[in-house]
Amino acid sequence: MLVDSPPEQRAETAPAPPTRRAIRAFGLLVSVGVLLLVALASIAIGAKALSPAEVWHGLFHDSGTYADVVVGDRISRTALGLLAGAALGLSGAVLQALTRNPLADPGLLGINAGASAAVVTAITYFGVTSLTGYVWFAFLGAAAVGALVWFLGGSRGATPVRLALAGTAISAALYGYLQAVMIMDDAALGKMRFWTVGSLASATDATIEQVAPFLAVGTVLALALARPLNAVAMGDDTARALGANLNRTRALSMAAATVLCGAATAACGPIVFVGLMVPHAVRSFTGPDLRWILPYATVLSPVLLLGADVLGRMVARPAELQVGIVTAVLGGPVFILLVRRRRTAQL
Repeated sequence: MLVDSPPEQRAETAPAPPTRRAIRAFGLLVSVGVLLLVALASIAIGAKALSPAEVWHGLFHDSGTYADVVVGDRISRTALGLLAGAALGLSGAVLQALTRNPLADPGLLGINAGASAAVVTAITYFGVTSLTGYVWFAFLGAAAVGALVWFLGGSRGATPVRLALAGTAISAALYGYLQAVMIMDDAALGKMRFWTVGSLASATDATIEQVAPFLAVGTVLALALARPLNAVAMGDDTARALGANLNRTRALSMAAATVLCGAATAACGPIVFVGLMVPHAVRSFTGPDLRWILPYATVLSPVLLLGADVLGRMVARPAELQVGIVTAVLGGPVFILLVRRRRTAQL
């Protein structure tokens, strides 16, 4: 004869529901798996499609065949996409927390404009023609603008609004300079046309080696700022009550975003919307906790960038559409949707 257990006992023996932390951790693991699949697709898909056997041979052998050479080139391209995507996503998440604006991206503080203006200057006035030369000028331009925005925004007295206004004003001035130089110098226009679109096609091992140390430092710094940025995102008064050092957190956040976005822009050119879309999308299922937003953005931003790069290679075979164009085409409607949703939520 079966006897029902009392409700208290059934409650004790019932499996506990998964915690929110466990769900987030599982989601991050799944995201890493998706990133690996997209990276393999980036190696296998291009102007010439390669079979799995050719990809495998190119990854683990070096016989000098055409397929092996193609795989070698695509590995560098994929590696740069992984690094640049992670950098753009992290910098976007940091800037959104710093400015308390979920629609902010690395271009908001003029970092892209600083890198672009520096490259135009290098080509026009210093005769720099190689990508390895562009990298250092672009990085220095981004760093200089980041420091200028911090100074004009009030340095120790900087606020999110003042930083955003300073970045917008500097961006407008620098893009005006950039257009003027390119219009007056046809040679500069021809050389800059490919870089300013944003592309992974010129990826080389030398470029990756040059920017990788900066990206590593910026990544470690950004991830370490998750907890103090959580406090800053709650407002200045709450952050002070929680013991956060506002000036130090803002200065380090500016430094991390500048290093990350500057290095990525130096290597690939200005690529828009990655730093906007991914952190904003991630926040919808992780919540506002930057201890989860930053790792998710680090993993999913390369998924978007490499996915857009693969799409650009597929839609224009045997040529290709630069990844900066693809992300702009995808990002425009998404940005409009985000603005409309934000406006509706405020009504």
